Amino acid sequence: MPGSGTPVPGPETETRWTTIDTTPITVELPEAFDPRWSRLPGIQVDGRRITIDPAEYFFRFESNTWLVADWELVKTHLLGVNETTENAVEQLALDFTQHHGDSTSDAARVLATAYEVYAYLFRDEHLAGLGLPQITADHLRMLREAATLMALNKVELDGHISNVGPCWFFPAASSVVFDLDDEMGGMLDEVYHGGWFNEHRRIESIKAHAALGGRLVHGCQSVPDQSGGVVAPYGASMARFRDDLASFKAGWIEQVYAHRVNPAA
Repeated sequence: MPGSGTPVPGPETETRWTTIDTTPITVELPEAFDPRWSRLPGIQVDGRRITIDPAEYFFRFESNTWLVADWELVKTHLLGVNETTENAVEQLALDFTQHHGDSTSDAARVLATAYEVYAYLFRDEHLAGLGLPQITADHLRMLREAATLMALNKVELDGHISNVGPCWFFPAASSVVFDLDDEMGGMLDEVYHGGWFNEHRRIESIKAHAALGGRLVHGCQSVPDQSGGVVAPYGASMARFRDDLASFKAGWIEQVYAHRVNPAA
């Protein structure tokens, strides 16, 4: 938690904290990412190759282990399974993560797995059912990219938020990287957590996120307020999660917005 680790130089208004090794993370993904991700500190994009310097990229980086499951296993053994009156979809996902989850310190593996998860969840066929004609296939690409990077955020079982990167604050990060105005950034955030309002998408999300070792949770209310989302392990304390999130979000959101190329966006 803040104050418990070794300070790493960051923006003037906030000290960044890390308690672990900050070796750069490099991954090559199937899709080239927008080069404007490099506007954020600590991340460089060269086509499909992404390099992240944890000491610069994260506001808080206290854990370099994540729980993941093989995406091919998820596709084969979970996506097509239907819940029953005895086995809810959440139980199916929990059982799957318990049997197939693998703790890893390979952040590149986490990012590669997350890319597959979000390529599935934000595929173009969903456009017709969103009811949002202003959302395009390009917007879904933005969601895939941002959500992939968000997979490095982490919540512990006790609810403490151990890893926080700029993509936690999705509208702020998207405004910096994609030059979106606040209205469009908020609308994209609604699509991101739209599974709360569409049961078919919610079920897809629960199953797919088993590949990232948990379920997607948000601190937001009915409108985007930048309380963000993270894949949390089943059983994590949501009370502490809520309190920890409230303690840090305002100052760090300001720091993300400070990197806007067009502050009036």
